[in-house]
This record gives sequence, C-alpha cells and structure tokens, in this order.
Amino acid sequence: MLAMGSVSAQAKTFVYCSEGSPEGFTPALYTSGTSFDASSRNIYNRLVEFERGSTIITPGLAESWEVSEDGLSYTFHLRSGVQFHKTKYFTPTRELNADDVLFSFNRQWKADHPYHKVSGGTYEYFSGYVSFPDILESIEKIDDNTVKFTLQKPDAPFISKIAIDFASIHSAEYAQQMLDAGTPEKFDQEPIGTGPFQFVSYQKDAFIRYQANDDYWSGRAPLDKLVFAITPDAQVAYQKLAAGECHLVPYPNQADLTSIEANKDLTVDSQEGLNVGYLAFNTEKKPFDDKRVRQALNYAMNKEAIIEAVFQGAGKAAKNPLPPTLWGYNEEIQDYPYDPAKAKALLAEAGVSNLSTDIWAMPVKRPYNPNARRMAELIQADWAAVGVNAEIVSMEWGEYLSRSQKGDHDTVLLGWTADYPDPDNFLSLLNCASAKSGGNRARWCNKEFDDLFNQAVIVSDPEKRTEIYEKAQAVFKEEAPWVTVAHSVVHKAMSNKVVDFRIDPLGGHVFYGVDLQE
Repeated sequence: MLAMGSVSAQAKTFVYCSEGSPEGFTPALYTSGTSFDASSRNIYNRLVEFERGSTIITPGLAESWEVSEDGLSYTFHLRSGVQFHKTKYFTPTRELNADDVLFSFNRQWKADHPYHKVSGGTYEYFSGYVSFPDILESIEKIDDNTVKFTLQKPDAPFISKIAIDFASIHSAEYAQQMLDAGTPEKFDQEPIGTGPFQFVSYQKDAFIRYQANDDYWSGRAPLDKLVFAITPDAQVAYQKLAAGECHLVPYPNQADLTSIEANKDLTVDSQEGLNVGYLAFNTEKKPFDDKRVRQALNYAMNKEAIIEAVFQGAGKAAKNPLPPTLWGYNEEIQDYPYDPAKAKALLAEAGVSNLSTDIWAMPVKRPYNPNARRMAELIQADWAAVGVNAEIVSMEWGEYLSRSQKGDHDTVLLGWTADYPDPDNFLSLLNCASAKSGGNRARWCNKEFDDLFNQAVIVSDPEKRTEIYEKAQAVFKEEAPWVTVAHSVVHKAMSNKVVDFRIDPLGGHVFYGVDLQE
C-alpha cells in the first residue's frame, strides 16, 4: 500500500485522492473521466486544447491552423522541438512530427492499422460520440510539421472535438518499438506522451505515480511529483484530506462540506457543472422498446425526492439532456411530473404487468451522481409502487462501463460532463452512430432525432443550430430513452496549501500550473 505520510512529506509532491482506478492509459479506448484524469489530462497533449479552467480553445501541439472557406479542410502546423517522455522503458530518438498525429487518429479509424484491435480496439468517442468515420475524408502528412484533415462535410464543432481526450497524440516511434518487440499491449499500459507529467508506476486500486516532465514544451510544472491515491470512499478521502495525507478530494460528500469549510486548513471551491445525470433504458430489450413503458417509468419516479436525498441541495431536476447553462437548451420542454396513476395506466395500455427488471448503479461517485446506490434504492421503491420489481446491480467501474456498452443492462444509471461546450457533445450520446458503438447506453436510434442531429452539425449559424437542437430535444422528451435526473453543482475540497487549482468546467482534473505553498 501507498505510505501516504511519507509521500505527502516530500517537497512539491501533490497527492490527489482520486475516486477510482483508471481503465487504462490510452484515452482513445475509454470514456470515463477517471481514465482521462489519469492519462490525457496530465500525460498527453492534443493539437488544440482548452485553456485551463475555461472552455476557450488555445493552441496545443499545433501552434497554428487554417480552415478552408468551404469548411472542409483544416491544416495544422505543429510546434517544433516538442519532446516525448524519456523513461526507463523508452528513449525517443526524434521530436514530435506529423507521423505521430497520423498514428494517433489512424489507429482509431483504419481497420487494417496494426494497432486497431490492440487492447480491445473499441473507440467509442471516435466512432460514436464524434462520428469521425462519417466526417473524415482523409488525413494527410504535408511535411514533418504539417497535417491536413479533409472532411466529407462541414462540421461546426470540429476544432472543439479534436481538443478532447480521445484525440491525444501518441508516439508512433514508441508504438513501433512495442510492435517489433511483440508486446503492443504495453503501449497502452506504460504510456508515453508529451504532457507536463510522465508516468512512473501504477498499482491498481492503490496509486498512480507521476513525475514532472523536465522537457515540457510549455515549461516545467511547478510540482515535482504527482500521486493519485485511489480512494473510492468519499468519507475516507475526507479523512485523508483532514489528516494532511492528500491535497485534493474531487467529489466530497455533501454532508461533509460544512465541516470542511469550518476547518481553517481546508477550503471548498464550487461551480455549477456542465453535466447531466440520467437513467437509460435499453431500448433493444422488451418492454423498453415501447415508448409507453419508458414514459410510464418516467412518471413513476419522484425526481424531486430523489434529488433532495442524493444531492442534498447541490442538484436540480433535469428535463433535457443538455444542462441549462449551455446554449441550445430548450426552455419550453415540459418534464414528466411525478404521477404514479399515469404510470400505471401507461403500463396497462402497453400490456405490461408484473415487470421484473434491473437498475445498474455506479460503484463510484461522479459529479452528476454522488450516490448512485442510494438513487437506485429510491427508484426501486418508486417503481415497486407501480408494480415494477427492480433488482439493483453493481460491479467494478471498468466492468460497469464495458458491460453497459455491450448492452447487458435493462436500465443503467450514468451521466455526462461536457467535453466541449456544444449541444452536439450531449446529443451525440443519443445518436444512431453512438448506438452502434455502444456509447449510447439507451441503444436508441430514432430517425427523426438523428436527421436533426446530423443537420445541425453542418450548420455554422448558432441561431439556426439552436432551432434544430430545440426540435431534437422535443423528440427526445417524447420518446423518453432516458429519465433525465439532475444537473449538479461541482465541489472540490482541498488543502489551503494548494495554489491555483482551477475547477474545469469540462469536468477534468488538470494539475499543470498547480503549486503547493510551503
């Protein structure tokens, strides 16, 4: 086990009480913030990035870019002198170049790429959420420092999409070395990036150790070492924080906030989150293929009571899949009120009686759902009152995500925090491409919704896009593939020694730029 006292005593060692173990260290293979925090947000960079603590796009590994007048081509000019990490298991012989960009995207795109099927070969973001197979025409290396993306059709949020985690740039040289050695899986287990921190070691369910990248292209981090102390229990994490054994807790219990704020050595930062928590019905399974059943179970849930019990003042009822702070939100939508009589009538109309089902409950705290088990228990009781018997199911976080992606569930509690500030990012959780890839946990494919979604993405005028997205939200609400539960306020509890940690509106935990005062 990690000796927290000795680690925290070291100068400039930041200890983060992370909420769970990552699924792995290649962000293209995963969708969880837990895995992104451990990989893309600290080990890697992207061509363009979001400014720390904001949704503003800034240059990353590309120092500049041009977009053609027709919106179909994007030409990126790479920074010179960018070094990949030098570790005990890899020594780079060259700087970042266009080959690394092509490798990072083609691995996800091309079925005949030597790494396409390595480590499972599932790319939910690339294939589903951002639908790149339907968008990309070609990616070309113009020269060592220039890459051109050509699109099949205009894509309004394209620049924002390549700023998110799946688009992290990897070392093609390291990948080839692992392939030549016959150990390509190590590429995904022992990561090499260009980011501010480099990977040192990982012990599942215990810790991840990093050290500062001395050659980081944007300047060395103020911190010397970074440790993720994996602490799924929020109460235990709070105890570690109070004892000085970690510096930051990402998802403190609402009940602990008052005592944290009363502690002169601690502080709490809060921000309204760009997120939504939901329960998805597996629409490929009967009787959830019938929208009357889905509507009935919406009516059966006492959402306000659930939010009061689970969020304890830090959440508000969600009626749309978009958060209300995001442009394109449809204010006119009416939510399903709590109406058990209506629920029973709809179930009877659909010919459903004595229904037995499941409710999958996440094993980890997330900003959009701080206590999934408790939420599941309350939903279970509400559904029992209308004659539906539901078994609560839970499992390890990585397995939970993997099996729900495959559609093993009847209903599943999940949620989303924005990757980029565009309605496309939330509604892509419900499109047909995402249903095929498994990212759409409702496995819902509706032509009317999909046509609107695909129409909006090629329109550049925000007002026209808003009109289309409002129509798409109306279709969603009528069809009810989800119960939209809540949008939450995000809290971060930290030591007063922490300098310049910024809450990420897109949900990440970025430690470059953070310092510790003596």
